[in-house]
Amino acid sequence: MLMPKRVKYRRVQRGRMKGKATRGNTVSYGQYGLMALEPAWITSNQIEAARIAMTRYIRRGGHVWVKIFPDKPVTEKPAETRMGSGKGSPEYWVAVVKPGRVMFEMDGVDLETAKEAMRLASHKLPIKCKFVVKDGQQEV
Repeated sequence: MLMPKRVKYRRVQRGRMKGKATRGNTVSYGQYGLMALEPAWITSNQIEAARIAMTRYIRRGGHVWVKIFPDKPVTEKPAETRMGSGKGSPEYWVAVVKPGRVMFEMDGVDLETAKEAMRLASHKLPIKCKFVVKDGQQEV
Protein backbone atom coordinates (compact mmCIF):
# COMPACT_ATOMS: atom_id res chain seq x y z
CA MET A 1 0.00 0.00 0.00
CA LEU A 2 1.01 3.57 -0.60
CA MET A 3 1.81 5.74 2.41
CA PRO A 4 4.34 8.44 3.26
CA LYS A 5 7.75 7.28 4.50
CA ARG A 6 7.59 9.80 7.33
CA VAL A 7 5.33 12.68 8.28
CA LYS A 8 5.71 15.69 10.56
CA TYR A 9 2.31 15.38 12.22
CA ARG A 10 0.62 12.01 12.57
CA ARG A 11 -2.88 13.34 13.28
CA VAL A 12 -4.51 15.85 10.99
CA GLN A 13 -7.99 17.34 10.93
CA ARG A 14 -10.62 16.19 8.45
CA GLY A 15 -10.83 19.36 6.36
CA ARG A 16 -13.38 19.86 3.60
CA MET A 17 -13.51 19.17 -0.13
CA LYS A 18 -15.16 22.21 -1.66
CA GLY A 19 -14.48 23.43 -5.18
CA LYS A 20 -12.93 21.87 -8.24
CA ALA A 21 -9.36 20.60 -8.65
CA THR A 22 -7.00 23.35 -9.77
CA ARG A 23 -3.90 21.14 -9.85
CA GLY A 24 -3.56 17.83 -11.67
CA ASN A 25 -6.65 18.44 -13.81
CA THR A 26 -4.99 17.77 -17.19
CA VAL A 27 -3.55 14.67 -18.81
CA SER A 28 0.17 15.42 -18.64
CA TYR A 29 2.22 12.19 -18.81
CA GLY A 30 0.24 9.73 -20.92
CA GLN A 31 -2.33 9.86 -23.69
CA TYR A 32 -5.42 8.73 -21.74
CA GLY A 33 -6.64 9.57 -18.25
CA LEU A 34 -9.27 8.75 -15.63
CA MET A 35 -10.83 11.91 -14.22
CA ALA A 36 -12.81 12.17 -10.97
CA LEU A 37 -16.30 13.71 -11.21
CA GLU A 38 -17.04 13.81 -7.46
CA PRO A 39 -15.12 14.79 -4.34
CA ALA A 40 -13.94 11.90 -2.15
CA TRP A 41 -11.25 10.36 -0.01
CA ILE A 42 -9.57 7.58 -2.00
CA THR A 43 -7.83 5.06 0.26
CA SER A 44 -4.47 3.50 -0.50
CA ASN A 45 -6.20 0.11 -0.91
CA GLN A 46 -8.56 1.51 -3.55
CA ILE A 47 -5.67 3.13 -5.47
CA GLU A 48 -3.76 -0.15 -5.46
CA ALA A 49 -6.82 -2.18 -6.53
CA ALA A 50 -7.46 0.19 -9.46
CA ARG A 51 -3.80 0.10 -10.50
CA ILE A 52 -3.72 -3.71 -10.44
CA ALA A 53 -6.97 -3.92 -12.45
CA MET A 54 -5.49 -1.66 -15.17
CA THR A 55 -2.08 -3.29 -15.41
CA ARG A 56 -3.60 -6.79 -15.42
CA TYR A 57 -5.86 -5.89 -18.35
CA ILE A 58 -3.18 -4.26 -20.53
CA ARG A 59 -0.78 -7.21 -19.94
CA ARG A 60 2.83 -5.98 -20.19
CA GLY A 61 1.96 -3.38 -22.83
CA GLY A 62 1.72 0.31 -22.09
CA HIS A 63 2.63 2.46 -19.13
CA VAL A 64 0.44 3.47 -16.17
CA TRP A 65 0.93 6.57 -14.01
CA VAL A 66 -0.76 7.01 -10.61
CA LYS A 67 -1.13 10.76 -10.09
CA ILE A 68 -2.65 10.74 -6.60
CA PHE A 69 -0.87 9.88 -3.36
CA PRO A 70 -2.46 9.06 0.01
CA ASP A 71 -0.78 11.54 2.36
CA LYS A 72 -3.66 12.18 4.80
CA PRO A 73 -3.93 9.87 7.83
CA VAL A 74 -7.39 8.83 8.99
CA THR A 75 -7.63 7.98 12.68
CA GLU A 76 -10.00 5.60 14.41
CA LYS A 77 -10.61 4.89 18.06
CA PRO A 78 -10.87 1.27 19.21
CA ALA A 79 -14.32 -0.32 19.39
CA GLU A 80 -16.26 0.07 22.66
CA THR A 81 -14.05 2.91 23.94
CA ARG A 82 -15.53 5.64 26.10
CA MET A 83 -15.64 9.24 24.92
CA GLY A 84 -12.63 11.45 25.59
CA SER A 85 -9.03 10.35 26.17
CA GLY A 86 -7.75 12.06 23.03
CA LYS A 87 -7.73 11.40 19.31
CA GLY A 88 -7.39 7.89 17.96
CA SER A 89 -4.35 6.40 16.25
CA PRO A 90 -3.88 6.48 12.43
CA GLU A 91 -5.51 3.46 10.79
CA TYR A 92 -5.18 4.11 7.06
CA TRP A 93 -4.13 6.77 4.56
CA VAL A 94 -6.26 8.62 2.00
CA ALA A 95 -5.75 10.91 -0.97
CA VAL A 96 -8.11 13.90 -1.09
CA VAL A 97 -9.60 14.00 -4.60
CA LYS A 98 -11.69 16.88 -5.93
CA PRO A 99 -13.83 16.91 -9.09
CA GLY A 100 -11.71 17.35 -12.22
CA ARG A 101 -8.62 15.62 -10.84
CA VAL A 102 -6.91 13.17 -13.24
CA MET A 103 -6.09 10.22 -11.00
CA PHE A 104 -4.56 7.73 -13.43
CA GLU A 105 -2.90 8.08 -16.83
CA MET A 106 -1.98 5.53 -19.47
CA ASP A 107 0.05 5.41 -22.67
CA GLY A 108 1.41 2.84 -25.10
CA VAL A 109 -1.93 1.11 -25.78
CA ASP A 110 -4.74 1.68 -28.27
CA LEU A 111 -7.89 3.61 -27.42
CA GLU A 112 -10.19 0.61 -26.90
CA THR A 113 -7.74 -1.17 -24.58
CA ALA A 114 -7.20 1.99 -22.54
CA LYS A 115 -10.93 2.65 -22.31
CA GLU A 116 -11.68 -0.85 -21.04
CA ALA A 117 -8.76 -0.81 -18.58
CA MET A 118 -9.91 2.53 -17.17
CA ARG A 119 -13.49 1.22 -16.92
CA LEU A 120 -12.28 -1.74 -14.85
CA ALA A 121 -10.25 0.61 -12.65
CA SER A 122 -13.20 2.97 -12.14
CA HIS A 123 -15.25 0.10 -10.68
CA LYS A 124 -12.67 -0.19 -7.88
CA LEU A 125 -13.15 3.46 -6.90
CA PRO A 126 -15.99 4.90 -4.77
CA ILE A 127 -16.73 7.81 -7.13
CA LYS A 128 -17.99 8.48 -10.66
CA CYS A 129 -15.15 8.82 -13.15
CA LYS A 130 -14.72 9.95 -16.73
CA PHE A 131 -12.33 8.66 -19.42
CA VAL A 132 -10.42 11.55 -21.01
CA VAL A 133 -7.99 11.84 -23.92
CA LYS A 134 -5.05 14.24 -24.04
CA ASP A 135 -5.89 16.26 -27.16
CA GLY A 136 -8.58 18.71 -26.07
CA GLN A 137 -9.57 16.87 -22.85
CA GLN A 138 -12.84 15.58 -24.35
CA GLU A 139 -14.62 12.42 -23.31
CA VAL A 140 -14.54 9.66 -25.93
